[in-house]
Amino acid sequence: QVQLVESGGGLVQPGGSLRLSCAASGRTDRTYAMGWFRQAPGKDREFVGVMSRTTSSTYYADSVKGRFTISRDNAGNTMYLQMNSLKREDTAVYYCAAASAYYLLYRDTYKYDNWGQGTQVTVSS
Repeated sequence: QVQLVESGGGLVQPGGSLRLSCAASGRTDRTYAMGWFRQAPGKDREFVGVMSRTTSSTYYADSVKGRFTISRDNAGNTMYLQMNSLKREDTAVYYCAAASAYYLLYRDTYKYDNWGQGTQVTVSS
């Protein structure tokens, strides 16, 4: 089991920036990838981006590409989501998740075994 705790959410104006953190503990050595998802009111949870824990390679949803960046600390137990040029449509609860199996792609929620509790991001003037 991997425990995940997100932090860093809040209220930001359009065009602003915010950095989310995801602290992982437990059996992180069995994690193949860690991803970020978001869920707006009345919508399905959607993929934002993912990082491989072995190669640190990343890929993103088209809606955030070029604006959001995933990184991690040297120990590999904290993952970050740097969000720049935020738009109103980025408003959602943001979740980090860990996958314990290898897949070619990690865009689907069912591929993740452990989830954090989520952190609210509101983009509004």
